[in-house]
Amino acid sequence: MKKSTRRSVIAVAAAGALSLAGVATAQAGQESMSRASEGSCSSPGISSTLLDIEYANGQLNSGIPHLTTTHATAADASYLVDSGADHAVAHKVTLGDPGYVSDGAPRSESATNDVHEGKFVVGDEQRYEFSVLLKDWETWESGESATGDIIFQGKHAGGNLPSFYLMTKRNSIAFRSPTLNLQSTVVDDFRPHIGQWMHFRVDVSWTDDSTGYYKVSTKMPGESDYTLRQTYENVKTFHPVNPAEFGYLKWGLYRPDQTLAKGDVPTRVVYHDDIRVLDLSQG
Repeated sequence: MKKSTRRSVIAVAAAGALSLAGVATAQAGQESMSRASEGSCSSPGISSTLLDIEYANGQLNSGIPHLTTTHATAADASYLVDSGADHAVAHKVTLGDPGYVSDGAPRSESATNDVHEGKFVVGDEQRYEFSVLLKDWETWESGESATGDIIFQGKHAGGNLPSFYLMTKRNSIAFRSPTLNLQSTVVDDFRPHIGQWMHFRVDVSWTDDSTGYYKVSTKMPGESDYTLRQTYENVKTFHPVNPAEFGYLKWGLYRPDQTLAKGDVPTRVVYHDDIRVLDLSQG
């Protein structure tokens, strides 16, 4: 994948600056509130790119201080893989193995809960982009367990449900907002693209009233531009139940409600790269 050199600049800037019950406990790490009162996480007067995580330097935190890497203890729960001229991050979860359990559930995820540029608050208008590759993904067959795998989240802090997430569901990829009970398929069939990079974009206006929006776009292998797949307008996008002053991003693999007894696939591996946060308020 083609990379830019912007990541190193952003890293320096960063250094200075399913069942609902299962999803509600999806914490990648401690959700520090220490910087939540700094106001908008979109910073006027700087580049519209707030955060650019490319793993080009071969480190699990991509050279960004305080970026949360997996809390799962297995040696290969999170690792780097070659991707074009540099690297991407891999997350692996094996059901039934305590080494792939984090915060009480089968998951391995990275997160921006302690990176100011990776947080969002009410009033922010931001774009989230990421690339994902399903590695040696075992496909779903009729009659098998249909429980989904969460691969990206916009998460409220404070032990709350996510505002939104993207998940594999059978052989498709869906966008979901669990509290608002919104769900749409944004990739009808990923099977032709297993082992290939798929690109996603989620635009969000973060509001605590019904004036916000979600806009979800994809760029599939062989496509040169993003295609808008789903829009939800006039919705309340910042809606934590427990007190929370900010939200943050998570990517990796979270397998809520999945067990070997239910016949779920024992091991899944997913790659992520080019995670970006852009400030849309700058035009």
